[in-house]
Amino acid sequence: MRFTRHRRWLAVTTAAALSALGVLSGGSAQAAAGCRVDYTVSSQWGGGFGASVKITNLGDAINGWRLTWSFGAGQQISQIWNATHTQSGAAVTATNVSYNGSLGTGASTEFGFNASWNGSNPVPTSFALNGTTCTGDTGPGPSPSPSPSPSPSPSPSPSPSPSPSPSPSPSPSPSPSPSPGGPWPPSSQYSNPVLWQDLADIDIFRVDDTYYYSASTMHYSPGAPVLRSYDLVNWEYAGHSVPKLDFGNKYDMNGGRGYVNGIWASFLNYRKSNKTFYWGGCIDFSKTYIYAATAVEGPWNRHTTINKCYYDAGLLVDDDDTMYVAYGNTQISVAQLSADGKSEVRSQQVFSTPSNIGTLEGSRMYKRNGNYYIFLTKPANGQYVLKSTNGPFGPYTLRQVLLNMPTPVSGGGIPHQGGLVQTQNGAWYYMAFVDAYPGGRIPVLAPINWTSDGWPEIQTVNGGWGVNYPYPNVPRPPRQVKAPIGTDTFAGTSLGHEWEWNHNPDTTKYTVNNGLRLQTATVTNDLYSARNTLTRRIQGPTSTATIQLDYSTMRDGDRAGLAMLRDSSAWIGVRRDNGQNRVVMTNGLTMNSSWQTTGTGTEVASAPISGGRIWLRVNADIRPGSGRQARFSYSTDGTNFTSLGSGFTLGNAWQFFMGYRYAIFNYATQSLGGSVGVSRFDMTTP
Repeated sequence: MRFTRHRRWLAVTTAAALSALGVLSGGSAQAAAGCRVDYTVSSQWGGGFGASVKITNLGDAINGWRLTWSFGAGQQISQIWNATHTQSGAAVTATNVSYNGSLGTGASTEFGFNASWNGSNPVPTSFALNGTTCTGDTGPGPSPSPSPSPSPSPSPSPSPSPSPSPSPSPSPSPSPSPSPGGPWPPSSQYSNPVLWQDLADIDIFRVDDTYYYSASTMHYSPGAPVLRSYDLVNWEYAGHSVPKLDFGNKYDMNGGRGYVNGIWASFLNYRKSNKTFYWGGCIDFSKTYIYAATAVEGPWNRHTTINKCYYDAGLLVDDDDTMYVAYGNTQISVAQLSADGKSEVRSQQVFSTPSNIGTLEGSRMYKRNGNYYIFLTKPANGQYVLKSTNGPFGPYTLRQVLLNMPTPVSGGGIPHQGGLVQTQNGAWYYMAFVDAYPGGRIPVLAPINWTSDGWPEIQTVNGGWGVNYPYPNVPRPPRQVKAPIGTDTFAGTSLGHEWEWNHNPDTTKYTVNNGLRLQTATVTNDLYSARNTLTRRIQGPTSTATIQLDYSTMRDGDRAGLAMLRDSSAWIGVRRDNGQNRVVMTNGLTMNSSWQTTGTGTEVASAPISGGRIWLRVNADIRPGSGRQARFSYSTDGTNFTSLGSGFTLGNAWQFFMGYRYAIFNYATQSLGGSVGVSRFDMTTP
C-alpha cells in the first residue's frame, strides 16, 4: 500500500521497569542448594508487558531446571523465548530448552516473555528452582537505568550510560528447539502485536498445519520475506521470495537509487496441484513479476513477467485450480491467469469505489462456501470487503468491515490492510498491521466471525481491536520456532533470513564464514549511497543491538559501524584517518521527500581507540509517537560500555513507509581495499 494522506500521532505513556530478587542458602544434594532470581519488567504498554528472568544457580551443578512462581494479579504469558512454559491460573512453570538446561555452580541463564495484565502488574514475590524456594527480600528495583543484574557470559554487559540498557539474553540455539512439553495451548490468551517488527502489507495463508506470512520490503534485498508459524502467534523468518531486486540498475545503486520503490503490497499463495508457492508484485508501477518455489526456503526463480501492473494484488487459487488475481486502486479488477500461471487470459473491472468512500486498494481474494470475496483497505483507517455470489468476476457487493476502530497498540494507528486465514478447525482470523512509526508497521491479529448471510465481522473487545484474545485452537506445533531476537555469530557460509541489504549487495565484497567480513564496496561520503549495508528489523517496543567489530584492516578514509537507518539517520562507528582510529557518533544524515541525500552527517562526539577490536551498541526506543530516541555506546572489552554523543531523536513521519532498522556498514571515502569483520550481533529486549 502507498498513500499520501496526512496523519497525526499521539504520544504514549512511559514504560515501567521493575525488578525482584530472591536468595536461598541450603537445599538437598539432589537439587540446587541455592539460587537467585532477577525478574525485570522494563517494557510495559496498555494491557501488556515484557519481562526477563535471570536464574543464577548458587548450589550444586544441575542438569535441567524448572522455575515456578505465581502471578498476583491475573497476568497471562502469551509468548516466551529461551524457555518453555505452562500456566494454570496464576501458577507458572518455566522449563529449560535444549541449549540452556545445564547450570554449574555460579552459572546463570536468562529467558524472557511477553504477557498481558489488567489493572495492576505486581512483581511475583516468590520463586522456586526445581522445587526449592529461592527465599530472600523481594521488592521493586531501580527504574529504568542500567539493568540491575550483571550480564550473562558471553554476552556483553549493559552500558552504564544514562539511557535504558536492556539486559542481554543468552545465545539462542542455532536451530529451533523441539516443541515445548506440557499443556497446549501454552497460554489462555495471546497479546497484540503478535510480532513487534516492521512487517507491512501482509499476505497470510495456511498449508496443512503451517502458516505463512509475506510482507513488503521496498528497496531492501533479498525482498518479500516469508515468515512461518504453527500457531499464528509465534513467527520465524523462513526465506525470501525475491532473491535479488532484479528490476533495473537503480537497485544496484548504479546510476540511481531505489529508495521507497521496489517491493510493496504483493501476493503470496500456494498451489496444491503442483506443490508450488507463487509470489507476485508490481514493480515501479510498470510490470508484474512472478516468482515460484516448491519450498519457502528456496530456491526461488523468476516464473514470468506480465507486462501490466497488478497494483496491490491478491492471488486466489480456486477449487478447480484456476488462478485469479484481484488488483487495483479505486477501480478494482480481477485477472484470470493461464493454466501455467505465466500469462493473463482475461481481465475485467469488477468494482468502482464510490467517491464518498475514497480510495480502496490492497486486494486479497478468497473463496468461502461458494462465494468470492475481495478484501480491501481504505488507507489508513478502514477495511472493506466485496462479495460475489456469482463467480470471480462478480457482480460484487460492498460492505464495511471496520472504520476508525480503536487500536490495540498505544499511540499506534488503526488496524487495516492484511489478510484472512482459516485454521485447521475452521476458525478464521484477520492479520492486519498498525502504523507504529518510528518503528514501522506492525502486525496485529483478531478472530473473525461470519454472519448468517456470509459477511466477515471482527471480534472486538469493548468496541475496539483487542489487546488480548483467546489463544488460537490449533494443533501442538512440531517444534518451537526460532525467536526473532538473540545472538548471531554468522555461523556457516550464508546469512540468516532475518537479514536484508540496503539495495542489492555487491556479492564480491562480502563473505560469511563463521563471521561476517565486509570489504568496502563504494567510495562515497554518503551512507545512503554506500553498497553492502546490512540491516535487521528492530524489535519493539525497545531493544538493543550490539556488534563486535574487528577494524584492524580498515584503510585511511574508511567508515564502519552500526547505524539507525531511515531517511533521518545516525550511527556509531570507527573512522580511520591519517593512520589513526577514532570511535565517533554521527547524526544529521538526511534525505528529502524525493529520497535524495540532503545531509551526509555531522560528527557529534569521538574518542581515540586502538587494539583493532571494538563493541558498538545502539539502544532504540521505537514506541509509536514523536520524540523517541536512540542512544549509542561503545566498549573496548565487551563488558564496560561508554555512552557517546547525545540521544538521537527518531523521525516518525510515515512517507518513507519502512521503519528504522539496525544497519551494519563499511564504506570508503578515499579508495577501496579496506575491510572489517563482524564476529557477533546481539539483539536483546528489556
